[in-house]
Amino acid sequence: MKKICIISVVLLGLAFAAGARQFADNYRLKKVITIPGRQGVACDGDYYYISDTRALYKLDKDGNVVHSNMQPFRHPEMANHFGDIDWCHGEIYCGLEKFEYGRGRNISVAVYDAATLQWKRDLPWSPESGQVEVSGLAVDRDKKHVWMSDWVDSRYVYCYDLETGRYHTKMQCRPVPYWCQGIFIADGKMLFAADDGEASYGIPDNIYVAELGDVPYTGLTEGEEPVRVTPFSVQLGDDGKPVMRKGQIAGGAMGGRLSLFREMNDFRRAGEIEGLAIDPSNGDLLVVNNRGTKIVLGMSLNPLTDEGYTGEIHELYIYEPVK
Repeated sequence: MKKICIISVVLLGLAFAAGARQFADNYRLKKVITIPGRQGVACDGDYYYISDTRALYKLDKDGNVVHSNMQPFRHPEMANHFGDIDWCHGEIYCGLEKFEYGRGRNISVAVYDAATLQWKRDLPWSPESGQVEVSGLAVDRDKKHVWMSDWVDSRYVYCYDLETGRYHTKMQCRPVPYWCQGIFIADGKMLFAADDGEASYGIPDNIYVAELGDVPYTGLTEGEEPVRVTPFSVQLGDDGKPVMRKGQIAGGAMGGRLSLFREMNDFRRAGEIEGLAIDPSNGDLLVVNNRGTKIVLGMSLNPLTDEGYTGEIHELYIYEPVK
C-alpha cells in the first residue's frame, strides 16, 4: 500500500508538471511585485526573467535581482530595444531591434544563457517575410517553433523552425490585436498581450487567445510584390502605379482566429501592457504592465505629474489559476 501511495504521488506530480504551462479558463490576481524592467517576462519555474529596453534581469520569486546584464547588445549601434522574451531549456530567447517612434529596424533574434544572461548565438531573420518590428518571442515547445510578434503591424505573427532557424510561415490574426506587445504558447494555443486600450481615458488593455492547430510550412519563394514604404502603403512610380520588386517573398500564410481571453481591468492604472508568460511550477499567469508616463508610439515620455508620478513604474502582475 505504501508503494502504491508513493507511485500515485509521483504520477500526480508528473501530471501537474506536464500541464503547468496549460492555460486555465479563469485567473484571479494573487500579487503584484515591482520589477526593474518594462518589456518582457519569462519563467523557468524557479526564477523570473525580465527584459528592460536595454537590459536583462534574473529575479527570485520575491522580485529580488539575483543577476543582471546591463550591456546585453553585441552591437549597440545596431540595436537599442528588447521586447518580450521566453525561456526554453536553459536559454532566454530575445528579439532585438533599433526601435524609434513606431518603427523597428535591424531585427535579429538573440539567445542568451539563462544562468549567466550572456549572449550565446543568433538565429537568422528573414525580412522577406514582411515583418517590420519584433515586440516579442514565444517558443512552441511541442512543435519546436519560435514565433515573433510585430507591434507596428500586428496583422501577422511569424514562425521559425527552432532547430534550423529557417523561416517557416506566418499567421494572419483575425481580428487584429493591434499594438501586440507579447506572445506566449502552451497547450496548442497562443496568447497575445495587446496595448489596445487607451491609458489617457482609463480604458484597459487586453489579452487574446488563438488555437494554433497545424502549422504547415510555406517558407519563402521566388515571386513579385509591391515595394512598401510602410506596412500599409506602397511606393508609386512616375506612372502612378506601384513599383514592383522580384525576388524572395513569403510563400503563403495560415489564418488564426482570435478571441478575447481577458480584459486587464484590475491593473492599478491603465498604462502599457507588455510581455506575458506562464510559470511552469504552478501555472500562474505573469503579465508586465507599465504606468505613470505618457506613451507616444510605444515610447515612454514625461511622467504624469498631475497624478503624482515622478517616473514610470514597472510591475509584474501574478495571477493564479482558478480551479
